[in-house]
Amino acid sequence: MKPIVQEDAYGCGVACVANILGITYQEALNFFENGGEKASSIGFYCKEFLPVFRINQLSYEYKYIKPKLKNKIYINKTIVYLRKSKKYPAGHYLCRIDNKWLDSWINFPDIDRKSGYRKRLPEKPIYIIYPN
Repeated sequence: MKPIVQEDAYGCGVACVANILGITYQEALNFFENGGEKASSIGFYCKEFLPVFRINQLSYEYKYIKPKLKNKIYINKTIVYLRKSKKYPAGHYLCRIDNKWLDSWINFPDIDRKSGYRKRLPEKPIYIIYPN
């Protein structure tokens, strides 16, 4: 599967959903309330992913990552939110697909966005959105 690129500045979460569901970025964007506006301006909170998965007959939950949850980040089709940092001033969502981290803007902050896979997370994850 070719990884989907985020099309908006704050659309990394949308791209994660698209990759997990096997749909296009635009199709995934339509599942989010005020999707286009939020993807281009402020991004999404973890709780906003749950109804999207529910609509698609999937059961997900989200939590702040505490030590006992650390190993859950490696479950297939899990999304992590990376903390805000110098590299990611707004934070960043990545998803776990086939034992690799799918990054929807792997060459951030280049304007010509590309997606790809990483072996390791580029920053510390603080939230997890995972299937249950």
